[in-house]
Amino acid sequence: MKTSESSYFAVARVAGFTFLFYIVAGISSMMLGSESQFADLLSLLQSFSALVLGVTLYELTRAQGPVLALFALTCRIAEAIQYGESAIYFAVASLLFSWLLLRGMLIPTTLAQLGVLASALLVVILPAQLAGLFGGSMSWASTITWLVWLPMLIFEVIFAVWLMFKGVKMER
Repeated sequence: MKTSESSYFAVARVAGFTFLFYIVAGISSMMLGSESQFADLLSLLQSFSALVLGVTLYELTRAQGPVLALFALTCRIAEAIQYGESAIYFAVASLLFSWLLLRGMLIPTTLAQLGVLASALLVVILPAQLAGLFGGSMSWASTITWLVWLPMLIFEVIFAVWLMFKGVKMER
């Protein structure tokens, strides 16, 4: 069944809104600390957001590479249910979805390239931090953590706004 252009735009808008909600929930949860019950609620909402992002981004990118899109969706599912090292699943999913967006020229090339580079940086740095490099395990109190995540934050905010107002370029 083919999805109409208006359906793609609706899916893109949902993804854009969900990206922004995901970011706000995640940062708010970190600021509140692990002792707050409200932080627990925000973490739960962030998990659901990861699932919504997986499904919507899968729908937008599956024509560019169904196997990669499915693997990226699977990583988003793992991110949503994983409490330990969910960041690596996030990074791999983001890398794959960004690559598919770039490959299909679904968003501006520069924006997609930023997504690929920011994601690739995380895919390399996060396991290195687990191994004790780059300041050791990820701590949001660490400057290196914020520097590593800043390109991804910039990409996701711009990408979210783009999705909400422009959508993705689909082949007719």
